Amino acid sequence: MNKKSFMVIASVLVVILGIIMFKTLNPTPIWEINAKKFTKSFNVISGNATIDNLSSFTSFEWDTFYSFAPYTPEKVVYQVVGYQWDKINSTVSEGMNQIVFLKEGKVVCYIDGYPDKYKIFFEFGQYTGNHFKLTSSDKLTFHMMVTDGEIRKFNYVK
Repeated sequence: MNKKSFMVIASVLVVILGIIMFKTLNPTPIWEINAKKFTKSFNVISGNATIDNLSSFTSFEWDTFYSFAPYTPEKVVYQVVGYQWDKINSTVSEGMNQIVFLKEGKVVCYIDGYPDKYKIFFEFGQYTGNHFKLTSSDKLTFHMMVTDGEIRKFNYVK
């Protein structure tokens, strides 16, 4: 093996080791993994539908669900949730999500940003205060509509 081949192989190994180290030291947070799983769970439904029980589409355990009103400051989100689990941003538009699922006080799923990010949007109508709270024992019925942009819009049925 000549010196040039050795350097190429060594460089590739260093890059691979670097990627492995980065992934090991910076794992994807559980709330992000669960957000992706949650949104993909609706792919079994091809069109508009009524979701009688949102819990049947979660692959993770949860006991509390929060939806925060547009423009709610991140400081308020952290106060309501009870701790700062990640660096989050305030919603800056009426058309953004700020959804948090908790299990025993810990964040297990976080859906944030514009609907394009996760292809999902929750609508709760007018908020009383800055957030809407549900528990896993509540009736969680939603009318789901699939838009032309393939975004699943969920309207809460009270």
